[in-house]
Amino acid sequence: MTYSYITDPGKVRERNEDSVNIVKNSSNEILLAVADGMGGHKDGEVASSIALNHIATRFKSISSVGNKEDAIRWIQDNVKEANALIYKYVSLHEESSGMGTTLVLAILTKSFLLIGNIGDSSGYVIKKGKLHKVTVDHTLVNLLVKSGELSEEDAKNHPKKNVLMKALGATVDVEMDIFNVELGIDGILLCSDGLTNMLDDESIEKVLNSNITIDEKLEKLIFKANNRGGSDNISIAYLIKEEENDN
Repeated sequence: MTYSYITDPGKVRERNEDSVNIVKNSSNEILLAVADGMGGHKDGEVASSIALNHIATRFKSISSVGNKEDAIRWIQDNVKEANALIYKYVSLHEESSGMGTTLVLAILTKSFLLIGNIGDSSGYVIKKGKLHKVTVDHTLVNLLVKSGELSEEDAKNHPKKNVLMKALGATVDVEMDIFNVELGIDGILLCSDGLTNMLDDESIEKVLNSNITIDEKLEKLIFKANNRGGSDNISIAYLIKEEENDN
């Protein structure tokens, strides 16, 4: 397996509020995670950092997440703990009121793959060179699309497309959507909306399928997103599963 991650402030934002990480535990299980902090001057980068540091530290400290059911409970418990830490930080720092973060993560073991998200950072798998989105955005616009009040085409440029219905740190309690994904994949891509708002799936696929190194692919995606305007911070975690697919 080969993996890498990258983050970039983009061309418009003064600072980078995203956090991204890929870590292994002693059983060679892998955690990938991307968090997109929100709040602007209200310390969005603190929220994303709290979330990722907590979850990555906990993951590295365990020998294994166990079976699939154990792993789902582990994700739920640690996401709730991260939410509580952000919520507590806000209660002690009045100037940070309103800060929060999205979170998308993946846990890959020899036996299963789980992808979870809160907010509008995206989790994809790659199969035969094609991106397949696993996660569902927790946005107002996506809610309107599901209810039939808005078409998917109109949703792409809706003025409220970035209004979140769910985020870490926004409420006392939060539940992460967790998806059980079949292992017959070629790769995993997690990213903040700074990438997906600038590049469509076809453009991302073209870069991922190019004959360059994994780090060069991520740098090229950042370059292309910035070339399109770079209106937000851009973060990507990418893993290529090089062993033979399970048949």
